[in-house]
Amino acid sequence: MDPAWTTTVMLVPCVVVLTAGLFYVYGLIVGLLTKTSVRNKVVVITDALSALGKECSDVFHKGGARLILCGKSWEKLEELADDLANASDPTVTFPPKLVLVDFGDMDSMPEVIEEILDCYGCLDVLILNSSMKVKAPAQSLSLEMDKLLMDNNYFGPVTLAKGVLPSMISRRTGHLLLVNSIQGKLAVPFRSTYAASKHAVQAFFDCLRAEVEEYGISVSTINHTFISRAASEHAEAPSSKSVWSLLYTEKPLGVSPVEAAAELVKTLSNKKKEVLIAPSLPKMAVYARSFFPNVFFAVMAAGVKSADASENM
Repeated sequence: MDPAWTTTVMLVPCVVVLTAGLFYVYGLIVGLLTKTSVRNKVVVITDALSALGKECSDVFHKGGARLILCGKSWEKLEELADDLANASDPTVTFPPKLVLVDFGDMDSMPEVIEEILDCYGCLDVLILNSSMKVKAPAQSLSLEMDKLLMDNNYFGPVTLAKGVLPSMISRRTGHLLLVNSIQGKLAVPFRSTYAASKHAVQAFFDCLRAEVEEYGISVSTINHTFISRAASEHAEAPSSKSVWSLLYTEKPLGVSPVEAAAELVKTLSNKKKEVLIAPSLPKMAVYARSFFPNVFFAVMAAGVKSADASENM
């Protein structure tokens, strides 16, 4: 037998074992970080029913956090709470508390804030991970849709954060964590209102970070391309092959809920102020927007023309 072939055959199991070992150690580290960063702490997740929300709920629940799970459907929240209870040791975990939250209904926010604070009398961590998306030419979006997106992506999270801040300030501790889109840093065509809402909420929390630092309150923002869905839920690949569409191609550039939750745990632990979860191409686009704006704008415009040409073929 060829010696090279023999070496290759012997190396494959070693690589598999080594890879499995690295994943095991990584899991242990994440688990340890979770226990030290959220054990016994009151953690609010604004959209616990999303893919990322469910993953964070599972990780934090097993880590011993006192969870307050928020969402628009009471039945689905109860199902999630039951799933968490069935998959954990009740002697080392706390049963989650549930609160209905709909940022599209801003009139309900005073009652929502009061209910959240009444759950434990205080809170340590507020994770703002809810979001509403829309993709369309700017001129086709109605004012009602613009307002709905701003309520869900800006006014809702900001109102909730401002509502719980007095409690954090009085205790001189707390962590506000905004899970935001990379479009809080740059904007691409056909996402005008969505990008505007993400820019706005990014700016608010950047300002807030400096304002509350003297009270011992941390403010972190995590910007990602998007959270990948399950394989069965993947949308069809975009038909256009424009340059800017490559920034949001699902498979190579998406972030899995597990990866995003792990990054979120690390951010809570090290209190890093800003995190960008993205492959090289989207990161380059962010830097190009800052240092070479004319080039960036030209590429975006060329992408729109390319998309229009593909649709008219």
